[in-house]
Amino acid sequence: MLVSMSSRYAQLRPYTLPGSLSELSGPAYGSVVLPRHLDWGPHYEYDLADVADVLLMYERVIREAQTPEDLHTHLNADVLRSRWRKLFLPGPARAAWEARFPELASTAAAA
Repeated sequence: MLVSMSSRYAQLRPYTLPGSLSELSGPAYGSVVLPRHLDWGPHYEYDLADVADVLLMYERVIREAQTPEDLHTHLNADVLRSRWRKLFLPGPARAAWEARFPELASTAAAA
């Protein structure tokens, strides 16, 4: 059985988690430019009024966060809860977040 490198990487990669969802006090509106260690592509400004931008930004932050501070600064707990089920995340990242925060899993199951 062949396993792609991305799958193997996603399985082994550690994901940073906050201590609690209430620590996520990032912006809920306006625009955001992520630092290079989270978003190393071309300069991109995320418009938090645009659902596609919100999903893309949250996916990148969750996948690439190196410290809890990255999460606290850029993610907002209410926005995360409302968009959780629509985020396209590696399975291990989603599992880690839902194991720590069962309310996210029940939000996803209710949808």
